[in-house]
Amino acid sequence: MRLLALLALPFVALASPALAQHMEHHDHAMTSATLGAPYVSPRISVEVVGEGPDVILIPGLGSSSDVWRSTVAAVPGYRYHLVQVKGFAGVPAEANATGEVVHPVAREIVRYIAENHLDHPTLVGHSMGGTIAMTVATHHPESVGKLMVVDMFPFMGALFGGPTATPESVAPIAEAMRAGIAGASGDARRAQIEQFVATMVNTAAERPAIAAASLASDPATSGQSMYDLITTDMGPGLPRFTGPMTVLWAWREGAPIDQPTSEAFYRGAYARAPQAAVTFIPDSAHFIMQDAPTRFQAELRTFLATPAATPAS
Repeated sequence: MRLLALLALPFVALASPALAQHMEHHDHAMTSATLGAPYVSPRISVEVVGEGPDVILIPGLGSSSDVWRSTVAAVPGYRYHLVQVKGFAGVPAEANATGEVVHPVAREIVRYIAENHLDHPTLVGHSMGGTIAMTVATHHPESVGKLMVVDMFPFMGALFGGPTATPESVAPIAEAMRAGIAGASGDARRAQIEQFVATMVNTAAERPAIAAASLASDPATSGQSMYDLITTDMGPGLPRFTGPMTVLWAWREGAPIDQPTSEAFYRGAYARAPQAAVTFIPDSAHFIMQDAPTRFQAELRTFLATPAATPAS
């Protein structure tokens, strides 16, 4: 449990210093209307780029869909659907301003797939986007072809509560995180976010844009999203998705636990998805797309070329 808690320290620092101590646009872009009837959602917007098999890209907490730009440019031949979660990166929160965020956003992506008649798209989600992608794939496996999760555990609460944690047992921690993030403002909030981003991105040139997106995000939406992530356990649902699945993960030099221990946690966390290829990406922190773009693009290119299994019915 102590080692798992060490993995969670950067997230704790984002919420509040006190809790940390306690825990010790775009060329070739099309609108979604091109696909059929205009898609309107109070929780997400979607930009469509390119032509080919459908790939839905979902960014993480406080992130802009721009985190995928270099990937889209480097891996052509697909129709990419870039999801922007409302309330993040300066986009008005609308329905995400109050109440749960993660599961309602996942339901909106399911609706997007259905209304635009996408044929078993591949889902790729980074961080919180990985949780959303897993939610879609495990609740609607018949609608998804393949799934890639980029640096996210199926149950983030285990980082805070250890291997016996449950959503209920970590709820008080999640509540403190939600309150800390939602209540932060001014210079203190900026300092927290910049400190957090420095631990999440190795490449200094990439940090300002990622920090700016987080600073422009609605604090209440960000806080609630963190609460949702800590209290959502996707593990029991993983067996429902049997299609091709890849999990990419990173380990930052100087992290409080070593790389082999981190690997053991990741492999154990995804044990209920035996088809999942759990792959370590070296020389990267959490934002693998920015820190190791060549390796990430190669992994994605190979994964997208993998035939999808016959979808569950």
